[in-house]
Amino acid sequence: MTTTTPGTPALTRDELERELAARRTELRGYCYRMLGSAFDAEDAVQDTMVRAWRSVEGFEGRSGVRSWLYRIATNVCLTAIETRGRRARPMDLSATAWEPVEASLVRTRGEDTWLEPMVDERVLPEAGDPAEIAVARESVRLAFVAALQHLPPRQRAVLVLRDVLRWKADEVAALLGTSTASVNSALQRARATLAERPDVARTEPLGEGHRELLERYVRAFEAYDIDALVELLAADVTQNMPPFELWLAGADDIAAWMLGPGHRCRGSKLVPVTMNGSPAFVHYKPIGAAGELVPFAVQALELADGKIARITSFLDTRLFDLFGFPRQPPA
Repeated sequence: MTTTTPGTPALTRDELERELAARRTELRGYCYRMLGSAFDAEDAVQDTMVRAWRSVEGFEGRSGVRSWLYRIATNVCLTAIETRGRRARPMDLSATAWEPVEASLVRTRGEDTWLEPMVDERVLPEAGDPAEIAVARESVRLAFVAALQHLPPRQRAVLVLRDVLRWKADEVAALLGTSTASVNSALQRARATLAERPDVARTEPLGEGHRELLERYVRAFEAYDIDALVELLAADVTQNMPPFELWLAGADDIAAWMLGPGHRCRGSKLVPVTMNGSPAFVHYKPIGAAGELVPFAVQALELADGKIARITSFLDTRLFDLFGFPRQPPA
């Protein structure tokens, strides 16, 4: 706890600036887990910093600076959730996949509907305890972040603070202005809800054993060898492409879509990146004015049992600018 002498500020603006710079990545990660949106997380962190800067003179040092910043960030996120609602994936909005495949591009929803990806370097620590880094990586997986969106906002905050950031129950209670018993109760309910979503535990962390699988995927996709691509897919694989409402279930539907409405992806190039603790690719498609490769999507894979269990293509080229991806693929 910070202590001060009379007439001495508990936190100077120079100290606050250093704290904000040091905490930016972890605050962004917290806001991303809460909001499910890379763009909303950036806005929330910026709002948190502005509020902290404006109220620094009122900081009395009764709690640590980190707790104070998280209290501000939590309030920002809770207000955003109340205003904008929760993010989702297409399969969360419809119990059945689109049929027929040929009609799959009929309906879309606004960009504020969908769960969005996040590059690892913007939310994960560069160094630290390996166990803590592993927990942080697991907690930004798309399946986990999607599951978080099904929790009531305060339960979401409790679960992230307790199970991901490892805060003590009394610390969370102080942050939320509630009792320790209420925090423990909320945590129990949140854990029970997540336990009902088997896809959270199913996805595998990226390891050396997956290198060949991913190389084969890139070769098959760029060659548009659909038979070779299908061999890499799990039996219950799904594919979704926000902002379209469609989602495809099973290798046969995915193959039919790629040879049908998706045939214009022939000739694409994939550039590997790491997002949400999992393999991903920046997708360039030959749809420029002269047929040149241009930004098209960010493609995220989720792996299970040595196969590709889910493919999500985020058809939002704003992500290229947000994450600093080049507008042209490397030669």
